[in-house]
Amino acid sequence: MHARKAITGILVNVCRLVISLTFIFSGYVKAIDPLGTQYKLQDYLNVVQLGQYVPDYITLVASVLLGGLEFCLGVFILFAIHRRLVSRLVLLFMAIMTPLTLWLAVANPIKDCGCFGDAVILTNWETFYKNIVLLAAAIVLCVKPLGMPRFISRSNQWIVVTYTIIFILFSSSMCLYTLPTFDFRPYHIGANIKKGMEIPEGAKGPEFETTFILEKNGQRKEFTLDNYPDSTWTFIDSKTVQISEGYVPPIHDFSIQTTDGSEDITDSVLSRRGYSFLLISPHLEKADDTNFGDIDQIYEYCQNNNYPFYALTASTDEGIQHWRDITGAEYQFYLTDETTLKTIIRSNPGLLLLKDGVVIGKWSHNDLPQLNDQSPKLERTEYGQMPQNSVTCKISKIVLWYILPLLLLTFADRTWKFTKWIKEKEHSNKIYQLFKRKKNMRKKIVAGNWKMNMNLQDGIALAKELNETLNNNKPNCGVIICTPFIHLASIAQFLNQDVIALGAENCADKEKGAFTGEVSAEMVKSTGAQYVILGHSERRGYYGETPEILKEKVQLALKNGLKVIFCIGESLEEREAGKQNDVVKAELEGSVFNLTAEEFKNIVIAYEPIWAIGTGKTATAEQAEEIHAYIRSIVAEKYGKEVAEDTSILYGGSCKASNAPELFAKPDIDGGLIGGASLKAADFMGIIDAWK
Repeated sequence: MHARKAITGILVNVCRLVISLTFIFSGYVKAIDPLGTQYKLQDYLNVVQLGQYVPDYITLVASVLLGGLEFCLGVFILFAIHRRLVSRLVLLFMAIMTPLTLWLAVANPIKDCGCFGDAVILTNWETFYKNIVLLAAAIVLCVKPLGMPRFISRSNQWIVVTYTIIFILFSSSMCLYTLPTFDFRPYHIGANIKKGMEIPEGAKGPEFETTFILEKNGQRKEFTLDNYPDSTWTFIDSKTVQISEGYVPPIHDFSIQTTDGSEDITDSVLSRRGYSFLLISPHLEKADDTNFGDIDQIYEYCQNNNYPFYALTASTDEGIQHWRDITGAEYQFYLTDETTLKTIIRSNPGLLLLKDGVVIGKWSHNDLPQLNDQSPKLERTEYGQMPQNSVTCKISKIVLWYILPLLLLTFADRTWKFTKWIKEKEHSNKIYQLFKRKKNMRKKIVAGNWKMNMNLQDGIALAKELNETLNNNKPNCGVIICTPFIHLASIAQFLNQDVIALGAENCADKEKGAFTGEVSAEMVKSTGAQYVILGHSERRGYYGETPEILKEKVQLALKNGLKVIFCIGESLEEREAGKQNDVVKAELEGSVFNLTAEEFKNIVIAYEPIWAIGTGKTATAEQAEEIHAYIRSIVAEKYGKEVAEDTSILYGGSCKASNAPELFAKPDIDGGLIGGASLKAADFMGIIDAWK
């Protein structure tokens, strides 16, 4: 079983790697050559006779989006982003492309499908076989998308998605505005055009056979040159078919002719020593005339320095004249094949600089060289030198601006994920929990609530006894005594609050004013008290304190620097109805969950099952732990796990010295809010000593 799972995992991730790398490469070479992709889309449209109906801007936008889509899908598969959705999109993409390439392989309307741009040229059958492999891999990923482990956490995947989309669209736009980052065509910078046209000695060239269709007396027949008939036959059509493969030079269709077709100047242009400029425009009717002034300036510069300037186009005389009319061009035009011109440079118009027949400069019409009457000769300018912008340099820029940031993000994300995993493992380890509790992750507290008991003299006597005992025998927890208002000021005078903190049992929900009998939070603070109990079930039940009243009390207590012991808990009826979780959550949400995380750090929660207060009944340690853990979980939902782990939650249901050790051993019980047992020093000390 495990072996089968491992094999499946390996298969899924091999398929993932194959698809991601193929899509990334295919998408990138398309994206950085949007015009080349557009030309290929137009070829497809022309095959199905729709080319004349689809505007150029539609095919251009489609080419940018197609390259961007492939690149993004490849990156998303690599990083396992939105695994189900992306794997389905990849399968849909391949389900469309595979039948299309089968049709191309069978019908062969276009020799190269353009799936890898000009970077890698495949035959139509090779493309189809490649797509069969990718389709099979896409099916595997679609069936087992979760078998791809994530490189980036789900919460951070939006960064990769956004950055990838911005990067590829920006790259495509820049290459459209200037020229492709990488030039895979035979006319790249550094190419010797004349040498690229040569056939090595002894190499066999491809063979072609031309068939002529002739008609005589209503009968049509096909003939070759070997059996061509006499002149009584009427010519109808001809077709040329390649009958055998052979060596085809990288450049096999470059020629320059005068507009009247009387002279071929290809050899003279390519053989000339020195510099020559070639202005390239496949269609002058569609050429961008925005920067014609810069072109004219370069032409005048050439005239002044005796550099030849040739304008190459596939346009008709009407197109040439139209360009001259709108730009005032004085340079001479020559004819070259349209496809060749589109291959030479991805710009209309674009500019080429040759030196001794070698391409040393290429510029889009948006980025023409700044040459004028005051410019020095080309030998002394940067334009006249072979550029040093190597392929290595270009790849380094891509690594710096795209790959490196993603690698750093992946490293940071995996480090964070590993740290989180370690913490989760620690929290699930009971031995670790016991050890960490000794490390005092959060404060352990035993708080006494005297309620309405003892006169002033008895209260002072009890406080003095506790103070002396705990000063001599330091406790392993925080100790608080919450007394009636009349005791506070007197007890505060002799109490060592580094050992025993002082708290009140209540405070008013008003800041000051005509509220006879009330004691404000400011008054409580002025006695020297540090804590106040709020929300006790007796205050809620007997005096009708609502969540809104308690919210005001909590705010005023915190405002005056008091820490709040906030009580929550359910009645017997609510416990028997199984509503205890809903009750405690509602009480927290109603009065303290409006606080900020920083304010909430001054809250100690006391869970008091009302049905176990003064009744002799006690919740089992397991029952108490269960609801304490739930309370901590809803604090985590509100304020995060770190705040929840730092929040002390006390148990307030008939806790005694006999059951305190069992209760305090639970990981989510951080002490007790003690009622009757806090009125006798021995009983109270017995509970405090449970922490030892």
